[in-house]
Amino acid sequence: VYCMNTIITIGRQFGSAGREIGEKVAEYFNIPCYDKELLTRAAKESGFCEEMIKNHDERPTNSFLYNLVMDTYSFGYNASSFVDMPISHKVFLAQFDTIKKMASEGPCVIVGRCADYALSEFKNSIHLFIYGDEKAKTKRIMEKYELTEAKARDMIIKKDKQRQSYYNYYSSKKWGRADSYDLCINSSILGVEGTVKLIIQYIEDFETRNSGSKH
Repeated sequence: VYCMNTIITIGRQFGSAGREIGEKVAEYFNIPCYDKELLTRAAKESGFCEEMIKNHDERPTNSFLYNLVMDTYSFGYNASSFVDMPISHKVFLAQFDTIKKMASEGPCVIVGRCADYALSEFKNSIHLFIYGDEKAKTKRIMEKYELTEAKARDMIIKKDKQRQSYYNYYSSKKWGRADSYDLCINSSILGVEGTVKLIIQYIEDFETRNSGSKH
């Protein structure tokens, strides 16, 4: 019987269908796919309210003043080094811990949130980055959010800038750069289904090759 043992992380450009691709890959292997669910769990396990975790989700650090104001409250952590940390860092660490816990529980797909960096020590993990042609991404965002072409383009630029600053700030690698990942795929070339098929093949070959090793 085929036994799946791989953690898949997916970094993605906005509009590249990275999340949809992740969900379909997870569905094929019958494993969980974590995206927004990660935030709910991170909030529950860290004691932060979910709203706060959502506010910091894949966004670069907020202003110094905001961090200072938020830090006048205690969030149930007692270690002095932790208390002195800006709120955005605490939220990042809460997500970081949750990502590691999820990966320790078994195979899954984790979308975004520096998951590849969090799981860099997991030998049974594959780190993918999904990007796309501007035309295809713009069309997808226009349809999904019912926007004009100009507004869709602006949204893509803004979201990708946020994701890039977040990743580059917290990770020691560069967002979207080929050498930060195991495989980068342009989803516009094969389409969603074709990209899913390619990833499934890649994972199955990876598992065959690494069947003897454990993380």
